Amino acid sequence: MVLIQLSTYLLVFLLTLLHSSVLYGQPKKSWDGWWNYQGISGPDWWGRFNPNWNLCFKGARQSPINLDPKKLLFDPNLGQIYVDTHRIDGKMINTGHSIIFQAGNDSHVAVNITGGPLSYRYRFHEIHIHYGMKDDKGSEHAINGYVFPAEIQVFGYNSQLYSNFSEASYKAQGIAAISLLLQLGDSSHPELRRLTEQIGNITFRGDEVDVKQVSIAGLLPKTNYYITYDGSITIPACFETVTWLVLNKPIYVTKQQLHALRNLMQGYKSDPPEPLGDNFRPVRPLNDRPLRTNIDFNLKEGDDKSNCRPSMFKEVYYKAKMWTSEENILSSPNDVNFN
Repeated sequence: MVLIQLSTYLLVFLLTLLHSSVLYGQPKKSWDGWWNYQGISGPDWWGRFNPNWNLCFKGARQSPINLDPKKLLFDPNLGQIYVDTHRIDGKMINTGHSIIFQAGNDSHVAVNITGGPLSYRYRFHEIHIHYGMKDDKGSEHAINGYVFPAEIQVFGYNSQLYSNFSEASYKAQGIAAISLLLQLGDSSHPELRRLTEQIGNITFRGDEVDVKQVSIAGLLPKTNYYITYDGSITIPACFETVTWLVLNKPIYVTKQQLHALRNLMQGYKSDPPEPLGDNFRPVRPLNDRPLRTNIDFNLKEGDDKSNCRPSMFKEVYYKAKMWTSEENILSSPNDVNFN
């Protein structure tokens, strides 16, 4: 056991030394090929072999997390989230770590994200898709320990304080991220179909394909309810600059769409085949962060919300449940746990 540990640390040291020798004069992206989601280049090691990523290892406000119903705080001051409804063009790209949709540089009209816990206007930048090679894993966030087959993350940057996503990613209140949890269903969400219909054209790392007329607002499920917390980007360098909003309703993905995603590869066409799936970071400790929500479980159907006192209930106990297409992820205290 001691020998194995020494060998592991020696390998990390050699990787760090190699990186130090080649990094000078090289673009920052030269680190990009050295991390993944498995083994010694996986999440447990991100903060160890690159000192610039030390938050991945030592950070106290890391993402993703498990959303424990018993730790939620109802905050009556949390309002509705607003996302501009116009459509934009962009590209679907296989980065070798994820599948992303990135807004085109020639988009003349920005899609803005405002409201909720956000004090600024956030400009949409890109979407990340995380998924598992099997149906029992794939999402980064979990609900009461339950994980989903996939998760879509919608990222925007603070365009009132910062000039671009790269700058905002390491600055205070720089990033807003909306998490959409994907549940297996018989029919897919229409906007998800638009994003995935050309997945077969981006099988390998670096492949990209144009996608026209995507509605970011249209991708979101029809709910005004969410959970929010302060966290991090879930890939290196794990900067703790993200306001997360996890929506309280899933969208649906089909077996066929998941099958197409699972056929994608991490590497280039000339590399040995290695599936892109299982590209999720395990949950991190919540530590002392508050989990706020605008879901008031003390209200009964028919109650007049205008008469609610502006207070924050410190203990709201409820459980996650199985749902149909019209139901929410989080529900009332009488609902049953996932089995």
